[in-house]
Amino acid sequence: MPSTLGWTIKDWQSAYREGATPAALLGELLTGLDGKDVAWISLLDGDGLANALAELEQTLEAAGGDKAALPLYGVPFAAKDNIDAKGLETTAACPAFAYTPEQDATTIARLKAAGAVVIGKTNLDQFATGLVGTRSPYGAVPNSFKPEVVSGGSSSGSASVVARGLVPFALGTDTAGSGRVPAGLNNLVGLKPTKGQFSIRGVVPACRSLDCVSIFALTVNDAGLVSGVMTGFDAGDAFSRKAPYALPLDGPALRRPGPIRRLAIPEHPQWFGDQQSEAAWNTAISLWRGLDVELVPMDFSPMLELAALLYEGPWVAERHAAVEAFMTSHADDMNPVVKGIISNANKFSATDTFKAQYRKEELQRQIDELLADVDALLVPTAPTAPTIEAVNADPVTLNSQLGTYTNFVNLADMSALAIPAGFRDDGLPFGVTLISGAWKDTELQHLACQWLNAHPTPLGATDKVRPEETPGAAISTPTVRVAVVGAHLSGMPLNTQLTERFSVLLEQTTTSANYRLYALPNTTPPKPGLKRVAAGEGEQIIVEVWEMPASAFGSFVDLIPAPLGIGNVELADGRWVNGFICEGYGFDGARDVTEFGGWRAFINS
Repeated sequence: MPSTLGWTIKDWQSAYREGATPAALLGELLTGLDGKDVAWISLLDGDGLANALAELEQTLEAAGGDKAALPLYGVPFAAKDNIDAKGLETTAACPAFAYTPEQDATTIARLKAAGAVVIGKTNLDQFATGLVGTRSPYGAVPNSFKPEVVSGGSSSGSASVVARGLVPFALGTDTAGSGRVPAGLNNLVGLKPTKGQFSIRGVVPACRSLDCVSIFALTVNDAGLVSGVMTGFDAGDAFSRKAPYALPLDGPALRRPGPIRRLAIPEHPQWFGDQQSEAAWNTAISLWRGLDVELVPMDFSPMLELAALLYEGPWVAERHAAVEAFMTSHADDMNPVVKGIISNANKFSATDTFKAQYRKEELQRQIDELLADVDALLVPTAPTAPTIEAVNADPVTLNSQLGTYTNFVNLADMSALAIPAGFRDDGLPFGVTLISGAWKDTELQHLACQWLNAHPTPLGATDKVRPEETPGAAISTPTVRVAVVGAHLSGMPLNTQLTERFSVLLEQTTTSANYRLYALPNTTPPKPGLKRVAAGEGEQIIVEVWEMPASAFGSFVDLIPAPLGIGNVELADGRWVNGFICEGYGFDGARDVTEFGGWRAFINS
């Protein structure tokens, strides 16, 4: 086996800093891989590696020879074989469908631009239809811990090669849980981003309106780094989304302020008779309760009904739309289970589709109301771990059970992060998934790091010790800081004008000593005016500094009545921030209340 077995991205970076070369390390890696390994559909050959190294050298030259400018320089990765990578065939696990792409998928291109090298394409449930990893003519991918157990799918091969430490990360896709279930069954991190955060251009579609490219990694750190590289709007992808100009800093429906602390868990989890998973969940829950979080048992009926819509409703017609032309002429070349599922599209009319869409919106509203008081969800990633033999005997039922806590997430436009959560008594890994609203991806990573640092597991199926997890930076949100001095202070009558704009209190401090405070006449509710005076004539006045999304600032300023306005206020430490000021005429008849040191003290007097 290659000496790089079980390396994280940090290990690869360290090796290159110490003088190793991509030609040597990647050559050794590919030489040590088994081409008959069922997890792989294709691997770079000698010419392919030479081309990849030449492309990497060009990328380095474009960066001025600075390897530090390429965060993934020389780092190998694998891609699920429904994602286009130039020089490698795309099959979607259907040989009759295979084609050679002329360009990389956007996600692959962005990873290459950061220095990463795709070394092969991985096995999957055909056309990404399944959560089991057994629906492929290239063979069923075994679980990396127990070969008689399923690996999970549809991104089975990607999970397998990462779990065994062959590559530090791999790309999958996730429509109904394909990027999470294999992570849970193989002791991995599985990042399912907000829909549209990663481009799906160059991906063979399953359900285009729901599809996400996902990431399998050994650590949250690595998943976060790869996510940062791949994130970005793609004008060539109709389903790509720009991150909101200003994300709410506070508010209901999975958008509460600060770190995630209040988690909803299923009130009555479904285990389908799997006592091993149930016991592992109960153990994990007891550990979560000691992690400075509040667990709130909740009725998951609306989520489960929404999940059922994905395969039992007309969304299966979207899968048919993806392969309609191929299926018309090559139905006999398809996996019979996959063909049977997609053929169900004929059972639904256009009217059925609209009715299902209406029900989806109704359930979405119920879920929003149900989750208004929590920060995120905590669920089992997979409630069962069936054997390959059992799945072959009952492929549809057992597959459906695996998606119990994953199928609703993309329909509900949520972000999700599957993480290791210990082991069952039979030695199989057990995983949990953190779920929150759109664009909450980084917040989930922060909580996952906290969990894994407190309860680490080995890396994948290797014996490598998990390093300290340190989350990356959040998605950038332009904000404005405002110093308030009077009726907008916490608990005061106008404070809601800040909180309803998702503002967050940063600190209580004081102005510099160059201000005086006046109670303005004839104002309702009572309001003060802050007046800047010459050195030696003023005092420090208590203020609160609030941070609000930049997009909300204009509507806030619009509420401010004359003679008040927003200008610049000097704080005691020398900083200047936006703050309330008063025009000169407003002080006519005003009472000087500077002696109280702040508006709250004056009102209380």
